[in-house]
Amino acid sequence: MEKTKTTKTPISETTKKVAKTLGETQTTPLNTIERLVKVIGDERVLALLEEAIKLKAEGGLKTNDGSRHRTLGGVFFKIAKNKLSAQERWRVFTPKTPKKSKEDKQVKPMRWVELKPLLGQLLAAVKGEAQTVKMTLIGKPGRVIEKERVVLTSLQSAKSPSLPKGLPLPPSEPTTYLVFIAKKQWTKVKDSIANFPEDKLIIEGYPVYDRRIGQNGAMCVYAQNVTTKLIQQAKRQAQKDNEDE
Repeated sequence: MEKTKTTKTPISETTKKVAKTLGETQTTPLNTIERLVKVIGDERVLALLEEAIKLKAEGGLKTNDGSRHRTLGGVFFKIAKNKLSAQERWRVFTPKTPKKSKEDKQVKPMRWVELKPLLGQLLAAVKGEAQTVKMTLIGKPGRVIEKERVVLTSLQSAKSPSLPKGLPLPPSEPTTYLVFIAKKQWTKVKDSIANFPEDKLIIEGYPVYDRRIGQNGAMCVYAQNVTTKLIQQAKRQAQKDNEDE
């Protein structure tokens, strides 16, 4: 395993014990063991350690290409990957990497007083045709109401993302999205959202501003595809693991 320069991950006593037994001293495996402890707990980690020691004593495991035997640490991490669920495996073996910041030149956003006359011209002119319309929502759902065939929830965007320089500033008021999800789609994601607080819904759907709702209408999204970040990432990790075997 490659050595990283620094670590911000605090090391628990269980991590120290496992690392000492495995002979691991570098930052990357130490952080991986610590994430393993946080995800599955001390008891399961120590059980994996005992299993790795026993398996190594009985002959160990070879690498994927069969060219050599794995170290005790290699056996431990291989057993962990095999025993963990897809979501647990992703959370342990796919650490977050910080995004690199970019310095952009300061460009003033377009002022609305300049845009309003142009927008009026657009609304009065012949409209173009949008052949495909899709909206993607990523976040934690609010209250969830489950009916016989449909699930209702809402998400609210309170903070604007980083936008290209020069664009006008969006309104400061949050936007609320009412979401309609087929019951069959919701069944596939509800456990992950309930059991993993850091997980987030990924909803792709057809957006409509529906004036039938409330006095002023509301932005509605009719879900076409629904998954979560952990489910999506776990599938990718499982596919990668299958390719490595």
